[in-house]
Amino acid sequence: MKEEKPGDLKTFLGKGSTIEGNIKVEHSLRIDGKVKGDVTSGDTLVVGSEGEINGNVHVKNLVLGGKIAGTVLAPGRTVLEAHSELQGELKTGKLVIDEGAVFDGKCSMNEKSKTDKPTGEKPAAERETIIH
Repeated sequence: MKEEKPGDLKTFLGKGSTIEGNIKVEHSLRIDGKVKGDVTSGDTLVVGSEGEINGNVHVKNLVLGGKIAGTVLAPGRTVLEAHSELQGELKTGKLVIDEGAVFDGKCSMNEKSKTDKPTGEKPAAERETIIH
């Protein structure tokens, strides 16, 4: 039996696919199609360059190459790749924004977004934001 590692992609929504409704998976998920609804993953969500989500996202980590319109909770790490678009509220532990990405909204990087429990703001020295 193959040992599962965090970040292993288990579920795919292919290019040209459209889903209206909520998606919930335990493992990593890659979306190259369109979703109108909320997306929840216990691990990493990868949205490909042609992927689009119109809804709320609750995942451990996010790698965005396409578009999201909604509230994103990713307590681990969020990467906005070049040409990606995020419109809405983002709560994350670490944030990387590549040159050419568009982020229009509000971003919170504090202890609450890491634990989803009100424990106070994380010291600025422990936060990480990288903008390319």
